[in-house]
Amino acid sequence: MNRKLLIPALALGVLALSGCATVFSKHPVGNRAVPEPAKPVEISRYLGRWYELARYEQGFQKDCEGVSADYARREDGMISVLNRCRKPDGTIKDAKGRAKIVDPATNAKLKVSFFGPFYGDYWVLDHADDYSWSIVGEPSGRYLWILSRDATPGQARLNELIGRVRALGYDTSMLRITQQP
Repeated sequence: MNRKLLIPALALGVLALSGCATVFSKHPVGNRAVPEPAKPVEISRYLGRWYELARYEQGFQKDCEGVSADYARREDGMISVLNRCRKPDGTIKDAKGRAKIVDPATNAKLKVSFFGPFYGDYWVLDHADDYSWSIVGEPSGRYLWILSRDATPGQARLNELIGRVRALGYDTSMLRITQQP
């Protein structure tokens, strides 16, 4: 690239990234810091199938119902991820990824990738002692999921978990309840 064009191109790139950082830094936990995970995670107990009860709506999950996530240990020590949802026309959409533990002291902070070398944070913010439910988010507060081992645990359990999300400092009005079959 021509040196005269290189400096302006780099400056424009830095400006664009700083603009993204400003936009992405606004999150539903207000000015409070996103909470650290409440307790350690036993990965062997976390593996298996989870059903999404509620989430912060994201473009990659638009029009998704019947959402589930399956986690399994891979031979290389990472964790395989299979997210599945049902679209309004009845088709099933799968997203395959992989996760790695980034905080081996607690196993509660992971990085997940569905696209090449790009990873996003996946923090298990809280979970039941018996691993029947889990609340998952990430440091910016842009993402949040309430997960359960039971696809339809009942309204009382859902209300209890929404209360736990509120206690973590999240805006529960942003939650979208997921319809499970």
